[in-house]
Amino acid sequence: MDEETRTPMGLRRNRRTAPSEIPAALTLSGVLALAAALLPADAGAGPTAPYAPAPMNACGETGFDPLARQPDPNNPMPQPLPPPPDPALHIPYPVPDFVPVPVPGPRQDNTRITPEPLPADPCVNPCPDLRNDQSPKPENAPATTDPAAEPSDETTTEPPEPTTTEPEPTPETTQPAPETTTPAPSGGSGALPKLPQIQFDPRTETVPIPIPGGDPEPPQPQPAPAVQPIQPAPRAAAVDPLQLDTLSVVNQMTGHGSSNRTDMRWSVDGTDLGLMWQTKPGQVAVVFGDTFGKGWGPIGAGTGDQDWRSNAIGFSSTRDLSQGLTFDGFAQDSRCHAAEILASRKIDNFEITTIPTSGFAIGDRQYLTYMSVARWSRNKPGMWWTNLGGIAWSDDGGSTWTKSEWARWDNFFGAGRFQVMAMAPHDGYVYMFGTPNGRFGTIGLGRVPSDQVLNKSAYQYWIDDHWVPALGPDELLATPLVSDQAGELSVRYDDSTKQWQMVYLDLERNQIVVRTAAQPQGAWSDPVALVDLDDYPTAYGGYIHPWSTGKDLYFTMSAWNSYNVYLMHAKLK
Repeated sequence: MDEETRTPMGLRRNRRTAPSEIPAALTLSGVLALAAALLPADAGAGPTAPYAPAPMNACGETGFDPLARQPDPNNPMPQPLPPPPDPALHIPYPVPDFVPVPVPGPRQDNTRITPEPLPADPCVNPCPDLRNDQSPKPENAPATTDPAAEPSDETTTEPPEPTTTEPEPTPETTQPAPETTTPAPSGGSGALPKLPQIQFDPRTETVPIPIPGGDPEPPQPQPAPAVQPIQPAPRAAAVDPLQLDTLSVVNQMTGHGSSNRTDMRWSVDGTDLGLMWQTKPGQVAVVFGDTFGKGWGPIGAGTGDQDWRSNAIGFSSTRDLSQGLTFDGFAQDSRCHAAEILASRKIDNFEITTIPTSGFAIGDRQYLTYMSVARWSRNKPGMWWTNLGGIAWSDDGGSTWTKSEWARWDNFFGAGRFQVMAMAPHDGYVYMFGTPNGRFGTIGLGRVPSDQVLNKSAYQYWIDDHWVPALGPDELLATPLVSDQAGELSVRYDDSTKQWQMVYLDLERNQIVVRTAAQPQGAWSDPVALVDLDDYPTAYGGYIHPWSTGKDLYFTMSAWNSYNVYLMHAKLK
């Protein structure tokens, strides 16, 4: 969400050759660098939560605990010694890897099956011929080594490449230059300080080379122009900020040891995000980001040979969220296997992945916003570059999806304001909250009539207390709603309080925060911390469950170390 880093969104990846030759090491956004971005601001303070045994589901499988806890007082672990200082001065240099990229690429694979009902006993494996109970166990997962280095007993492929961000070392490229010293001048009292060793490190850089591809997708009719007039839209008076009473983990929704056993049922071993919306009365869709299956193990996101899908969708009808969120099923392309619902090319510097960012329903049609990620930053945790932010739709309840050819916001020169979008319908309009690529941009606002969602000409941007028609580069002028830099937006209108709620990751505050407002353009209340990253050191995301109330805010939270998703409950005063 890498050779790159996936800061959470967390992610993401290292170099790729062709889709059929995805290397084994995908250090993700915030992956190794992500971890750095998510460390507590005061790393020396140490966890304050008391020790507790690892959680366990009803089947006796050990899960993950995202809360930082004190060590077991009855089994103190020795503190590891810090690594010795590296005497070398490392200078990376790019090594181009020319990758042919067919354009157009393969069409979206919408193969779907109607799965058999799940066994009545949740501890019974529905596909024992495909998966056994030897999926990665957190209690056995190495904390400091590549989790892909020791595949499960079902893995028959060659051992993966190391999770470095550079190619395999060679004698010519990894031997440090001889140590250089300068002798003291004759008659002097001693030698001058040693000069540092110089080590040149090759770093593979994918260079996509477009070549003629296959048949393109069928063209979509262009919507008729529907330019909206300029309309005044002053801010409303600010509302009182919420007050947090308690915060708790309700259940681990995904992965090994989860109450849903998604690893055994749908080959969802590691995943993140979990954005939600009501698809129809009594049902909620839950959409995930980069998802990994058999062979995956913590820490962090997986690799290209661990059943990588850029996204997946599950469905839930759980009303009593105090007992946790339970999945009724996933969109599947084969037995016990969640499908990738929005395809990506999985080629670095071209399109490394496609990440959903929000969803909503208008009538029987489902909409999903997404970002097409070109690459994850190598050097700055929490940063990535997108090709575009777009909208897809589904007319079969969310099982299969089509990307709109016209409702897309291209990221020209990296300046696009609506690359990571959160859209929410209310009172005849769908409001579009957006940030630039990465986690370091401000929040802009747009809107569109509910019957024109796929018609970009019908959009308006909120600029200087007015709704301004979406003409030319006007999106660049969208007035920031708040001064914060935000990541992973989630926004909804709460009917119980008649207020808007906005949740996002604020890396400057080291918190996942919530704000409220009477109108989508604000004024927004001061931020209130929901999750403190000192307590949950690798947390990110924060997607509101649509059946939350003004007093009980339920939301999903991802944790990078376990790379799975948790349902959280914030009890509000």
